[in-house]
Amino acid sequence: MIILGLILLVIGFVASISILWTIGIVLVVIGVILWILGAVGHAVGGRRHYW
Repeated sequence: MIILGLILLVIGFVASISILWTIGIVLVVIGVILWILGAVGHAVGGRRHYW
């Protein structure tokens, strides 16, 4: 999810498409939150680890 967000950020920046930029930021933030929750040991979506 983080990688997809970064790809959308780059495409949105290069092509000047603001909706891709916004979606990319949202995906990166959600991916980082899920990554942190999984790293501290909380079950995310029924899984012990999220990566």
